[in-house]
Amino acid sequence: MDPQSIGTALAALAGVLILIMLLARGMRRLGWAPAAAGSGTRRLAVEESLPIDGRRRLLLLRCDNRPMLLLTGGPQDVLMPLSTTSQAGEG
Repeated sequence: MDPQSIGTALAALAGVLILIMLLARGMRRLGWAPAAAGSGTRRLAVEESLPIDGRRRLLLLRCDNRPMLLLTGGPQDVLMPLSTTSQAGEG
């Protein structure tokens, strides 16, 4: 291969990569593609994690501003939504 054909191939590769980047940016701006992670508000967060024993773990999660408990590591994982109204101090 001569140097001119190598240069042409590299220029074509660079052009295709630039077109892909421009297309991805345009799709994000139009809302057709998801934004990069961390650029918006997060919907899921692990607030606390507590090891129960060597295998099991209890996690306090928040998904869409709703608290949930998740018990993992047993024969079956258990997800329990928590009530958003507090009954402590009543009655």
